[in-house]
Amino acid sequence: MKSKIVIINGHPDPQSFCSALCRSYIEGAASRSAEIREIDLSQIVFDPNLKFGYRKRTELEEDLKEAQELIRWADHLVFVYPTWWGAMPAILKGFIDRVFLPGFAFKYRENSVLWDKLLTGKTAHLIVTMDTPAWYNRWIYRHAGHHVMKRNILQFCGITPVRVTEISPVKPSSAEQRAKWLDKIKRLGTKLA
Repeated sequence: MKSKIVIINGHPDPQSFCSALCRSYIEGAASRSAEIREIDLSQIVFDPNLKFGYRKRTELEEDLKEAQELIRWADHLVFVYPTWWGAMPAILKGFIDRVFLPGFAFKYRENSVLWDKLLTGKTAHLIVTMDTPAWYNRWIYRHAGHHVMKRNILQFCGITPVRVTEISPVKPSSAEQRAKWLDKIKRLGTKLA
């Protein structure tokens, strides 16, 4: 059975290194005959602000309706994004706020502190770029941004396991180092497909 993979590029710049990482992952997964779909947040149109919280419904734009359909279809989600100020970019957070809604990603139980995880059975991989050295992110920041995405968002909705691959530090990296990272992500795509 072919793997069904959705890769979500959470970088707002279509010319970013994250875009190159997405292309490498797709190339690797395609070599294993995976079915791949892409959601590029730099290309879709939506208001990232959940204006009323959950008090009042904010109608989904067509691109977000399509994103929900792709997420339902997928077995495996791959998020590629940079860490800015210790967490994901605002566009990715806004995408999650608007797409991972009650009734789609989870459902609160009446008169209970518990909830139903509506995306159970799916897995995910986070490919996260940073300018912070990996050791600093681990020992000083304690992977705060990874924990939010992994535990507070994806696992909350039933997506497990969630694996993380860090690419860092990007800013001072050489062209040779970037080529090695692209090759690493391509190989990762072949393994997860």
